[in-house]
Amino acid sequence: MKALVLAGGSGTRLRPFSHSLPKQLIPIANKPVLEHVLGNIRDLGITDIGVIVGDRAGDIVNAIGDGTRFGAWVTYISQPEPLGLAHCVRLARDFLADDDFVMYLGDNMLPDGVADIAREFMATRPAAQVVVHKVSDPESYGVAELAPDGAVERLVEKPKEPSSDLALIGVYFFTPAVHTAVAAIEPSDRGELEITDAIQWLVESGHDVRAREYTGYWKDTGRVDDVLECNRRLLDGLRPAVLGQVDDASVLTGQVVVEAGARVIRSRIEGPAIIGAGSLVEDSHVGRYTSIARDCELRQASIRSSIVLESATITMLHDVCDSLIGRSASVGSPDGGAGHRLIVGDHTRVEVAA
Repeated sequence: MKALVLAGGSGTRLRPFSHSLPKQLIPIANKPVLEHVLGNIRDLGITDIGVIVGDRAGDIVNAIGDGTRFGAWVTYISQPEPLGLAHCVRLARDFLADDDFVMYLGDNMLPDGVADIAREFMATRPAAQVVVHKVSDPESYGVAELAPDGAVERLVEKPKEPSSDLALIGVYFFTPAVHTAVAAIEPSDRGELEITDAIQWLVESGHDVRAREYTGYWKDTGRVDDVLECNRRLLDGLRPAVLGQVDDASVLTGQVVVEAGARVIRSRIEGPAIIGAGSLVEDSHVGRYTSIARDCELRQASIRSSIVLESATITMLHDVCDSLIGRSASVGSPDGGAGHRLIVGDHTRVEVAA
């Protein structure tokens, strides 16, 4: 079986970050979302992975490489325009050949994995098997309506009066039958080839289409609040490790990771938290649910429940919370301001006055 990962989306809901960083590379617990996705796929035993890329292809390739560090081989497939998920399947036709495959949205986090669902698909081989998750607001999603035996009867996109609370969450298993479906459908009203239309075509053509519920934690990391929530969820699973330098005047409590080359001086770190490689935390307080990426500097600052991307600097600013600080951003206060939420893009300088 192969995998097809979709990493070409523009991430408009994550601006300003997605202006300079593909949304699939936003770090969760100091690792890009796309790396989490590839790790989940590798856990299925899949080593042949196609990645759909758009106009930020260079950033994706630089971050992921050829896949060897994941124990896999990655083939990059260009999608010049965002013309739909089924269009991605068309573009990947030569790569996929006649193999079964899993299609996985590259900005979705399913940290509990889909190994059981994959095993069921491989054992029964329906034409398609969609992964669904119960949601409280099904009118915001594409939903699957099922027969009593679990067969998909109908897929409905953002229904006004939902008859199902089982939302499609961006993981699909297919046999080569999907290629016939993708070739048969027409663009939707928004000008895209919809994967839901292709799956519905399979249903209406008499193919066996199944749904399997994912009951673990799931998050579409399309918004800042979703990214921060997901970061908190993954940090809860940290295993403490101190590989960098922590002086005798510093205190670490709870699940704390200090990566190699990081330095903690006269500071307090409350876990779960990560201090990235090469970073400096001096005379500062890092609170729970905070990820500090590599090569950052915190001096006379306090921060909690936040994500700081690589090479950022925070100085003399206190009680920063629920924030996302971009790469190489510089945030500070000349008089030690307190109580701030900051959404700061890459290479930005912000001075906060009390």
